[in-house]
Amino acid sequence: MNALNLPSGEGTIVPYTLSGAAADASPLPPARLRTAYAAAHVVADPCAVNAPGAPAALDWEATLAFRHHLWDQGLGVAEAMDTAQRGMGLDWPATAELIRRTGARARDRGALLACGVNTDHLESSRVDLESVITAYGEQLDVVQEAGATPIVMASRALAAVAEGPEDYARVYSAVLKRAERPVILHWLGTAFDPALAGYWGYDSPEDAIEPVAELIAAHADHVEGIKVSLLETALEVRLRRLLPPGVRLYTGDDFHYPELVLGDEHGHSHALLGVFAAIAPAAARALAALDRGDTDGYRALLEPTVPLARHLFSAPTYYYKTGIAFLAWLNGHQKGFHMVGGLHSARDLPHLAQTLRLADEAGALSDPALAEERMRALLRVSGVDQ
Repeated sequence: MNALNLPSGEGTIVPYTLSGAAADASPLPPARLRTAYAAAHVVADPCAVNAPGAPAALDWEATLAFRHHLWDQGLGVAEAMDTAQRGMGLDWPATAELIRRTGARARDRGALLACGVNTDHLESSRVDLESVITAYGEQLDVVQEAGATPIVMASRALAAVAEGPEDYARVYSAVLKRAERPVILHWLGTAFDPALAGYWGYDSPEDAIEPVAELIAAHADHVEGIKVSLLETALEVRLRRLLPPGVRLYTGDDFHYPELVLGDEHGHSHALLGVFAAIAPAAARALAALDRGDTDGYRALLEPTVPLARHLFSAPTYYYKTGIAFLAWLNGHQKGFHMVGGLHSARDLPHLAQTLRLADEAGALSDPALAEERMRALLRVSGVDQ
């Protein structure tokens, strides 16, 4: 390996040589003791218009191949979620097509698939509680027809029009009654989407824990689990201990996932994480170690990935998708570093340079020579001499 001249972010250049250690990405069966979904990104077509505000144009071959990569690692795919740029470049027509295509691939190989159900196709000028219920139902039908487990995502439209907890109870009760199979609910914190402030009708997430648990208990037959992305360990554990028997807590905490998935004497979280798409081989092998009862091996595999995850999801957290796509490009899962909506410009070059360093240290590069080649090309075109 040859040294790369990486920008430090402080106006200086720091030479860095990749370790050359490649991640083991050989196929694995699904874990037995934990259910784990990786929330997958979408690959933009570099030859199409993907400017801010333009309809999303995807490279379907690369997008679907990445889902097969995750399934090959024994992970489930969480489709059409925040990681796939819902509300940040991926419009509903492209989302619906994505759900249909991924659903067909999942059926062909009998793979685990859950898909996001939202209200993001709703016209803002026509929003009220009934229109939110209708919009959820329209997307729910698409996911159910695809044969996937629905993930009822937090709705910006609902957050905008709900006047209190009773409005959330009304909407979710209607959606759950329409579901043909148990769904996964989704609680996304404001670090991921500031428009979701006050969700469930409470100013503080802490005040919503018991009401959310009560809502789930009232509809336990229709709820398979809830994904929690609050980045607050204590709140997640508190909710986890209040859930009815048989209802799972899926952690969406990309800062504290090793400890939450490992759990304690009172229980554990399952996983539905964007970072698992970036560290799929390490995540899969850590879960396999947990199946063997090898908690030391689990920690040794997963804990080195935490600095990378915390960097990817650093503020502003909602731009973490850029780092996920960047790593997919470095690892050869897509031909170019492009994103729908032009979101590849959301992180600066020093941030991407640190992403490379931390991915190398975490053992998350599947082909270090390719990663070096591609990073060197990006640095050169960005004006950093090599």
